[in-house]
This record gives sequence, C-alpha cells and structure tokens, in this order.
Amino acid sequence: MSQIWMDPQTYISLIILTALEIVLGIDNILFISIVSGRLPKHLQERARVIGLSLALFGRLGLLASLSWVLSLTKPVLTIMQHDFSARDLVLGIGGLFLIYKATQEIFYHLEVAPDTEKSVKTKTITMRSAILQILVLDIVFSLDSIITAIGLVSNLTVMAIAIVIAVIVMLFFSRLISEFLERHPSMKVLGLAFLLLVAVLLVAECFGHHIPRGYVYFALGFSVCVEVINIKHNEYKNRSKPE
Repeated sequence: MSQIWMDPQTYISLIILTALEIVLGIDNILFISIVSGRLPKHLQERARVIGLSLALFGRLGLLASLSWVLSLTKPVLTIMQHDFSARDLVLGIGGLFLIYKATQEIFYHLEVAPDTEKSVKTKTITMRSAILQILVLDIVFSLDSIITAIGLVSNLTVMAIAIVIAVIVMLFFSRLISEFLERHPSMKVLGLAFLLLVAVLLVAECFGHHIPRGYVYFALGFSVCVEVINIKHNEYKNRSKPE
C-alpha cells in the first residue's frame, strides 16, 4: 500500500479522476439544486446535503461491490436482436425519468411560475418527494460515474479518495449554484435544458449509441458564457436607465 503512494503516477491519477468525478457530477448538482429549490427555504440546505450524502454513499457502495458493478455490463435481455445489460436498463430508465422531470420543471418555470395564484399552490414539494427524486437520479449518475472510474484507475483506494474529494467540492459549490439559479431564472431553464440533453444521452447509451460527454459540456459552457454576457448587459442597461 505504501509503495503506491510513493509513485507520482498515483497522484496524477488521483487529480485526473477527481476532476472527472466533479465534471460528471455537474448534472447531479444541477438536478439537486433545481429539486431543492422547490422546497421551503428552511429545508433547501438540508435537501442538498442529504442528496449529495446519498450520492457519496451510493458511489462508495458501488465501489465496494466492484465485481457486481462489472457484471452489470453483461447482457441480461435481448429485444429485436439488441442486447441490453443491467447498466443499459438502469441508464435507460433513469434517462426517461430525467426527461420527464426536466420537461415538467421547464413547464413549471415557463407556464406555472408566472401565474402567482398557481405558483403559490404548486411551487413547493415535500421533503420525502425531493429526496426520492434525488435518490433515483443519484443511482443513475453514480453508476455511470463508477464505471467510468473503473475504466481509468485500477486502485480502489485512489478511486474512493477521488470520490470523497469530488463530493466535498460539489457540496461546497451546490449552495452557490442554487443561490445563483434562484437569482437568475434564465440560467435555471438553461440548466434544465442541459439535464434534458443529458437524459437523451443516457437513453442513447442504453441502445448502444455512445456520444462523448465532452461535446455536451462544451455546449453547456458556451451557452452559459453567452447567458452570463446577456445578464451583465441587462444589468448595465437597468443601471443606465434614468430614475
């Protein structure tokens, strides 16, 4: 064990894997931030902490059952000459759920939220409902994250440390992201559109069509930059208006 930590390659692998886990966790943070935003103010922080804690324990639990995780890539079902593994089924079901949830949230923000009377009745959800939704998506995102980690690093200790560091970083930034989304509803809709795109990718992967996530993250980064410029421009125009 000590010899592993004497090898500089171990630290390089740890840094790369931690960064990758954080990037792969962006969609998870967005989902947790958006769902917790539907809770009463005093419950939002608790929901974010519980959600990311579930993500941490879920990933470590999957990591501990490594042989079971690897077996999830073996075909368990064949439909019209296409083999589906347990991983494919989990990703597909999770993707469909995320499509439904993202579409529902976009409808809420565009159609329901502007109506004050309806907004008061439908804005909040229960803590149990929020945690259940977060748990379902945590399973999907954790499975994808662990299988990716296994493909990059062979040492379980390095993987576990990278996961813990990544979740701690995500926990720190989740509150900032939630507050930012509350201040800028257009960014929340953009985040939901990103989740919808991720959901389509999950369903595509279920059918064996792998699309590199780099394209998605680049599109998200570009869109965020454009929207930030737009927000700053509107703030400047509002300050320039005569009183």
